[in-house]
Amino acid sequence: MFKVIDKVKRLEAQGRDVVHLEIGDPDFKTPKHIIDAAKNSLDFGETHYGSSWGLFDFIETMRKATSKSRGFLPDINQVLVTPGANISIYYSIFCLVNPGQEVLVPNPGFPTYLSSIAMCGATAVPYPLYEENGFGMRAADIEPLITDKTRLLIINSPQNPTGAITDPENLREIYDLAVKHDLYIYSDEIYSRMVYEEKSFFSIASLDQAKERVILSNGFSKAFAMTGWRLGSVIAPPIVAERMMMLLQTTSSCVSAFVQRAGIAAIEGDQAPVDEMMAQYKSRRDLLVDGLNAIPGISCHKPGGAFYAFPNISSFGLTSEEFADVMLEKADVALLPGSNFGSQGEGFVRLVYASSADNINKALERIASACKKL
Repeated sequence: MFKVIDKVKRLEAQGRDVVHLEIGDPDFKTPKHIIDAAKNSLDFGETHYGSSWGLFDFIETMRKATSKSRGFLPDINQVLVTPGANISIYYSIFCLVNPGQEVLVPNPGFPTYLSSIAMCGATAVPYPLYEENGFGMRAADIEPLITDKTRLLIINSPQNPTGAITDPENLREIYDLAVKHDLYIYSDEIYSRMVYEEKSFFSIASLDQAKERVILSNGFSKAFAMTGWRLGSVIAPPIVAERMMMLLQTTSSCVSAFVQRAGIAAIEGDQAPVDEMMAQYKSRRDLLVDGLNAIPGISCHKPGGAFYAFPNISSFGLTSEEFADVMLEKADVALLPGSNFGSQGEGFVRLVYASSADNINKALERIASACKKL
């Protein structure tokens, strides 16, 4: 990703007009009532150390929100407030996986999984996601890769980079697989509010209420346009949550109180701005995916969630990186090679529709023009 960013900066320094579809950062402002809650907290003097577990009020808010969205009320000692959702990947691996043990990760998948596993001296074992299955996770694709060294299974739905949503039946089969082989499951649910079709979100954590083997990770960055706030939460078996809290205590002490107050406002406050963002994302998704599918040589499944499109560009005879370079150098459109997300991503590219309809239309015109010349 940072190689692409460096190239983009070089071109923009030359005066080139680059359309940015490479970074998963919402283009909306954080809703005002969330910002106001943080300001009020600062004015009230909440500028000192707090509990490493998190504010009691925030934990209660997360418990109630989990009950409403996932059908179970976690115990208070299952909830940990984290400085963003990203760090909880590292916390979970560090606390659960010994050096030399194995972690199953989706392929294609979020690259941080791989770097966190490597940092902990463990081994990443990628399991494939297939375009013909809509990039959904399946127990049948995972089980052959399980060994006596396997300790943790990472799942992600809605998924980065494909936007795929794995259906409840497959998630139940994956949970049964974890029970059979006595594995922990890290369920990355950062995009759980970004589901565009008329169906409710299903969390694998509801199958054991996160009391036995599921670690449910969520955050505020994407759905609430709060990427810079760095606020997340984990719901996990009590002993796992406690160990993760001790690691958080050692590395960052606690999450800032005013940031947690903003999180409470995000959950309990006016949802109209969030609903409007989701409506915009759905409209942009349809615009981008329909436009990509209209370009000869490109095919793109319609993602059910998140804000990513993952089109197949293999017909052009270029690698994912070569295609991304052409789009940047010849069309002034920044996107990411699918190979950045694992070997199964080769032949695909990732585009982020966290950009205006005007920008998406401009990008589609430029991509179409460049593809005619390939």
